[in-house]
Amino acid sequence: MSTASEMLAAHPSAEETGGSGLAALAACIDTCVECAQACTACADACLAEEMVADLRACIRTDLDCADVCAATAALVTRRTAPQPAVLRAVVEACRVACATCAAECEQHAGMHEHCRICAEACRRCERACAELLAVL
Repeated sequence: MSTASEMLAAHPSAEETGGSGLAALAACIDTCVECAQACTACADACLAEEMVADLRACIRTDLDCADVCAATAALVTRRTAPQPAVLRAVVEACRVACATCAAECEQHAGMHEHCRICAEACRRCERACAELLAVL
């Protein structure tokens, strides 16, 4: 059980959300945090590459995705008086940012291992966001 799962289960509103809802929330939080870290690390690794000019779009996409993932993790963690429309919009934005970043990193994955790892983290987060959207 992740810390996110434990904290969500300990929240007074846990019974209102239900088991599958809590599992989807926890998965989204965990993958958003993981993806934000992977994207930040990928952007930094791209900056260290000799062909950095060719990786500008990748760096920008990585940084945008990292910021969206971090914000999404924070917003879906907050369970008191949630705003469903805002949560759906943020989670959908995260899903799109992850899909976009994954597609960009996949273009460089054959040449840069950090892009391959980042693309995989983005795809996991994209799936977790889609699963959360299904229960929101």
